[in-house]
Amino acid sequence: MTPTPAHPPHEPPGAETGVRGWLLQYGPALRRYFRRRAGAAEAEDLVQEVFIRLVARSRGEAVEDVERYLFRIANNVLISRHRHDTALVRRADEAAEPCDRADEISPERALIGKQALSALAAAVQGLPPRTREAFVYHRFEEMTYAAIAVRMGISASGVEKLIQRAMEHILGRMGPSA
Repeated sequence: MTPTPAHPPHEPPGAETGVRGWLLQYGPALRRYFRRRAGAAEAEDLVQEVFIRLVARSRGEAVEDVERYLFRIANNVLISRHRHDTALVRRADEAAEPCDRADEISPERALIGKQALSALAAAVQGLPPRTREAFVYHRFEEMTYAAIAVRMGISASGVEKLIQRAMEHILGRMGPSA
């Protein structure tokens, strides 16, 4: 008896019903896979990336071993993410030049910097509490929107709106030179 393809031959892998079914069936396993390797905050985004790549690569061919195929894509997503992160670190290292210019900063420039920092702190303190909380998580604790959403119990789009409001408020208080 020959095994039945996981995806009917007449229905391409990118078809909506196939992808939805695969997401329901394999999504939890992919989330666990990514949580162990990249952390809980990144897992959902990485699962979405797997299915985006799946749909983008579909050629109308039947997939015999869906689980193996999806986890191969998942592994490739992790490799791409690692390469991207490594490239960012490398660019940051290359851009960082030795900073022996502390003696070159004039007292006037130091005062301007302190005033700008004070104005920024006042603008952040002037934010509504939830907006300030989201802004601090994102800008100072470098959390992703997804991680902030989980911590605050709201959607990622809600976090995005809070950050946008915070930026508008701060830029309005600091002026266009901020």
